[in-house]
Amino acid sequence: QVQLVESGGGLVQAGGSLRLSCAASGSFFSINDMGWYRQAPGKQREFVARITNGGNANQADSVKGRFTISRDNAKRTVYLQMNSLKPEDTAVYYCNANAVTMENLRGGMYWGSGTQVTVSS
Repeated sequence: QVQLVESGGGLVQAGGSLRLSCAASGSFFSINDMGWYRQAPGKQREFVARITNGGNANQADSVKGRFTISRDNAKRTVYLQMNSLKPEDTAVYYCNANAVTMENLRGGMYWGSGTQVTVSS
């Protein structure tokens, strides 16, 4: 099993910054891609950013130039640096990871419980 624990959410004014972290723990052979999704009230969960274990990253068009994803493989942690935040960035942010476990040798998707980010205007 893989546990993902997010931290770093909170309330910030428009134009401000936050840094989210997501640490993976549990029993697994490897972690492949890690990423961030978000879900605003009344909306579907949407992709924010993703990074491979080799460091290749991509982001949604809505956050390009403002958000940066990175990871520390030794710490099994993925980060999301969010700058120039806008009220429309308000959402619950979820971490996910594709991990190879004994139960899922082909890799499975695991999710954290989310962290709230609120941007005031």
